[in-house]
Amino acid sequence: MRDYRLLIFDWDGTLVDSIGRIVESMHAAADACGLRRRTDEQVKGIIGLGLPEAIRSLHPELSDPRRVEQFRVHYSAHYLALEAQPSAFFEGVQDSLAAFRSQGYVLTVATGKSRHGLNRVLQGLGWLDYFDATRCADETASKPDPLMLEEILGQFGVEPRDALMVGDSSFDLLMARRAGIDCVAVGYGAQPLKALRAHSPVLAIEHFNELRAWLERCVEIPRVEADEYVG
Repeated sequence: MRDYRLLIFDWDGTLVDSIGRIVESMHAAADACGLRRRTDEQVKGIIGLGLPEAIRSLHPELSDPRRVEQFRVHYSAHYLALEAQPSAFFEGVQDSLAAFRSQGYVLTVATGKSRHGLNRVLQGLGWLDYFDATRCADETASKPDPLMLEEILGQFGVEPRDALMVGDSSFDLLMARRAGIDCVAVGYGAQPLKALRAHSPVLAIEHFNELRAWLERCVEIPRVEADEYVG
């Protein structure tokens, strides 16, 4: 097994249990805009995209950018109300992330959330400085474009072969493949493992602790020292 040095995590559906809230908020926004609701499975199928791309994919009838923005505003308002009590981490996530950090991994996030949305969550957790780097869809390119992964690799001077992407959607895994990065498929989030295995993940898991156990079979984790960082 390859020794990785940089771990890249999706956020919603991979680290935190927020899929139900995303689905509910999409339904509420459709109602508010007088649109036909899509099914729960259809909504789950677009999770991972940036929000404007997700809206247009679910509701192609919204050809006017102003109507897309109206939908986004309704979605965001409903989601923020639900997040008054922040979505919980999946079991094993916090302990595993702490272990990965102590073992010398560089920990990063690549998410379809907006920068404002991710920072709001991290600030609420007291985690603004927890990850070594984060990338959001509205400041780079939406998944499955590999740009956010390429930016993370460039920041730390890490080759694709030394990084691992962990995600729960086909967009995560396709993005990783396009960047030349190995990927882990998470089956407890937006999409089932049956669909994700089509993207040839190096590991498919139904519990986050399975990732920790798998990585701990590495003999040694090459550390990225502070003076090695690029940018």
